[in-house]
Amino acid sequence: MAASDSQPEREQMEFDVVIVGAGPAGLSAAIRLKQIAAEKGEEISVVVLEKGSEVGAHILSGAVIDPIGLDRLLPDWRADETAPIKTPVTDDQFLMLGPAASVRLPNWAMPKLMSNHGNYIVSLGNVCRWLAGKAEELGVEVYPGFAAAEVLYDDDGKVIGVATGDMGVLKDGTEGPNFQRGMELLGKYVLIGEGVRGSLAKQLIARFHLDQNREPPKFGIGLKELWEIDPAKHRPGLVQHSFGWPLGWSTGGGSFLYHLEDNQVAVGFVVHLNYTNPYLSPFEEFQRFKTHPAVRATFEGGKRISYGARAITEGGYQSVPKLTFPGGALIGCSAGFVNVPRIKGSHNAMLSGIEAAEAVARALTAGRAQDEINDYEFGWRHGPIGRDLWKVRNVKPLWSKFGTLFGIGLGGLDMWMNEKLGFSFFGTLKHGYRDFEATFTKNHAKPIAYPKPDGKVSFDRLSSVFLSNTNHEENQPVHLKLKDPSVQRSELDLFTGPSTRYCPAGVYEWTGVEEGNPTFVINAQNCVHCKTCDIKDPNQNITWTVPEGGGGPNYPNM
Repeated sequence: MAASDSQPEREQMEFDVVIVGAGPAGLSAAIRLKQIAAEKGEEISVVVLEKGSEVGAHILSGAVIDPIGLDRLLPDWRADETAPIKTPVTDDQFLMLGPAASVRLPNWAMPKLMSNHGNYIVSLGNVCRWLAGKAEELGVEVYPGFAAAEVLYDDDGKVIGVATGDMGVLKDGTEGPNFQRGMELLGKYVLIGEGVRGSLAKQLIARFHLDQNREPPKFGIGLKELWEIDPAKHRPGLVQHSFGWPLGWSTGGGSFLYHLEDNQVAVGFVVHLNYTNPYLSPFEEFQRFKTHPAVRATFEGGKRISYGARAITEGGYQSVPKLTFPGGALIGCSAGFVNVPRIKGSHNAMLSGIEAAEAVARALTAGRAQDEINDYEFGWRHGPIGRDLWKVRNVKPLWSKFGTLFGIGLGGLDMWMNEKLGFSFFGTLKHGYRDFEATFTKNHAKPIAYPKPDGKVSFDRLSSVFLSNTNHEENQPVHLKLKDPSVQRSELDLFTGPSTRYCPAGVYEWTGVEEGNPTFVINAQNCVHCKTCDIKDPNQNITWTVPEGGGGPNYPNM
């Protein structure tokens, strides 16, 4: 914690609980801690750090939410007129797409857990803004624009807090005229809820070997647009999912299309990051999807309002790391609680925040600090989160092994067995490898010719990034780090530069290729913080770190 000779000491603030990330998990944890304190007549000081410029600025999800988490946290939320949860699901559709046609799968053939009856279509960013208000009413201190950049440890190696990044550092690493030292926020317990592939969570998993005896983590990339469509085409409450074209049968993924209130439609596309072809571009696949006859008509004559992208955890039950370490725990998508076939994680994120908060509150009441809250680890596996993920644990590995058509069929059978019989003939399948290891070299892959965008329903990347309102202080150090710059050339020579395609924001370029002088360019200003590069880079040479607080996308209602 001591400052170097050349830098001043950082200011310190002490709390009972420090929470990193104002997403569904972090805010639920904060609210529950304050609820428990009020119930017991005690005082628990809680702070929530959020790297976005405001709460919700970096939140991107479909989203159809299962209200199980909300019901437990705020049982009277339905009577709250300020709650941004207004559109119940009224129609559930599942489509299998071919190049020019579609087949609707009968709802009766779907396992019960796939039904969206009783769920709601929302902007998860707006839900988080609303939850932040609830948290502040209870006395939680919420600090947006503060990026937690460093984990703090005591002499025994226990986590004692986090430090925010310095502000005003110039691109060359020197202190600029507006330099301001980061702040240390110390807590008896620290909860990490910074989302998928968070930089602090990644460090903690490695330091404490939290992934030991677990399956490798698996991920997807989700791309989303928000549209305002012709009122005549709007069907509030319609939820539509599809798989198949344009990905084909060997690459996992699918789409969602949700009709919200106010003539708005959220459309998204998910590509599993264990895809093999380095020529594949998730962004281009998304744009191509919208041109399908079963989809295009919805958007013709409409207006695209926003765009964004985010990695998604897909490993499920067998990939969830140990969640506790001395001094804190992982919660939400930092832990990896997405139910892949349901394309839902916010309910489990909220439940994990509640579960962790209750474990921390018990520890504080007992006078403990900086130890492991092991009852949280036990609680999630034996509670509703564990039951939710256990039933679908084989869907992802079956999909990966047998492809979309047969894999989904076997996954559906497995879910039926778990639902009706309580067990699976498959047992618990393994993932076996990390997503970047699936990438073929260019000698074993075929180029993909993508059509040019028409500017009506399909668009280019740069105009899309513009709609994400992404901004970073231009003269700050690049937050996308190369472990070894000399290694990056093989990404081009062996894998034909997949970073130029898997990135949904045009961050990476190879210039000078035709002249025989390839140069790797990082346009960090474009970064929408999806973290795909940290996951899919075939050499694992790119590390995503937090930029200066407040940088990144500014999603208004995603």
